[in-house]
Amino acid sequence: MMDQEKINALGDELYAALRGKYALIPLTDREPDIQVADAYHISLRFLQRRLDKDGETIVGKKIGVTSQPVQEMLGVFQPDFGFLTNTMAYRNGSEIPIAGHLIAPMAEGEIAFRLKKDLVGPGVTEADVLDATETIIPCFEIVDSRIADWKIKIQDTVADNASCGVYVLSDNEVDPRDCDLPSLHMKIYKNGKFESEGLGSAVQGNPLTAVAWLANTLGEYGIPFKAGEVILSGSLAPLIPVVAGDEMSLEIEGIGGCSCRFV
Repeated sequence: MMDQEKINALGDELYAALRGKYALIPLTDREPDIQVADAYHISLRFLQRRLDKDGETIVGKKIGVTSQPVQEMLGVFQPDFGFLTNTMAYRNGSEIPIAGHLIAPMAEGEIAFRLKKDLVGPGVTEADVLDATETIIPCFEIVDSRIADWKIKIQDTVADNASCGVYVLSDNEVDPRDCDLPSLHMKIYKNGKFESEGLGSAVQGNPLTAVAWLANTLGEYGIPFKAGEVILSGSLAPLIPVVAGDEMSLEIEGIGGCSCRFV
C-alpha cells in the first residue's frame, strides 16, 4: 500500500492539472508498483480537493472502460470507476467549452440511471439495480484525461477519477422496466453524419450488470449509491475525439436523444 503522503501528493497533482488544464506524465511510469487500491485513494484525495476548495458536491458515480471497443482503443482491459460532481453536469443541447476547460476530450454515448433508492454493495444484483432505478436517460459522457496523450493503464485512469470530464443528460427519461436494456440500439452522429452505433449489451452484456458491478466495487470501499444520484453505465460504442466546432448527437431507439456542441 502506498503511503498517505505520496497518495496526497499525487492527488494534489491531479487536482492542479485539472484546474490548470495540463497533462501529467503517467503515474504508472513514475510509480510502477502502484495498485488499483492506491489509485482509488489518490482519486479520493483528488475529489476531496474539489469538494473542499471549490465547493463541488457529489451527484453520482460512473463506470467506464466497460465495452470491448473502448478497452481496445485505450489498452485498458478492466472497468474503471469514479465520481460525478455538480459542475460536470450539462443540460441537453448545451454548448460545452473546450479551451480552458478540457484537455483532450472524447465523446461517449451511454445510458444513465437515475436512482430512487440507495444501493449499498457488496451483494447488489441486477434485480436490485432495476428495483432502485427511477429512470434511464440517454447520455453523452465527455471523457478527458489529465494523463498525457491518453497513455493510461487502469491505475492511471482510476486515480484520475476514471478520466471523467463532463456529461450531458437528455430531456427524455423512461422507466427501465419498459425496456429490454441489452437490446437498446444507439446511433451516434458527429456534425450531422453517422459516426458509430452500439447496443446495450456492449456494456458487460447488460447495463444493469455494469451498474451492479460498480455498486459492489464501491461498496467494498464503503461508498454507497444514494437515492437521486445519476449513475453512468459505460460507453456503448468507441470513443469519438471532439474539438471546438463539433456537434454531437445520439439517438437510442425507444428512449430518445441527446446532443451537445463544443465551443
